[in-house]
Amino acid sequence: MDEQVWQPLVTVEGLPLQGGEGRFRLLETAESGLAYLIHYPAGVASPTHAHDHDSIVYVLSGRLRGAVDGVEAEFEPGDSVLHPRGVAHHVEALTDAMWVEFKSPLPGRPPIA
Repeated sequence: MDEQVWQPLVTVEGLPLQGGEGRFRLLETAESGLAYLIHYPAGVASPTHAHDHDSIVYVLSGRLRGAVDGVEAEFEPGDSVLHPRGVAHHVEALTDAMWVEFKSPLPGRPPIA
């Protein structure tokens, strides 16, 4: 496998990140979905958005705060959360944070850039 390269992360579902920019690496792609490694510095947040796929977030490091369908929660390493397709959600890094995000089915267009 080729060495994975970090890419700048400035939009989610076509909407600009708030408070700065993150970075991401595409880990794997399959016919049924994909996995990203995502890093947000402290203070960076996604805008409230929804998408055409389910996302499962597994926190590796740092602390995140987010909401799914208006329900707020905080997440630490080892925690996971589901962002169901079509449901509004957002996430904010309370500290520098890194997570793996699994998306299925394969998104119709790149969800982050």
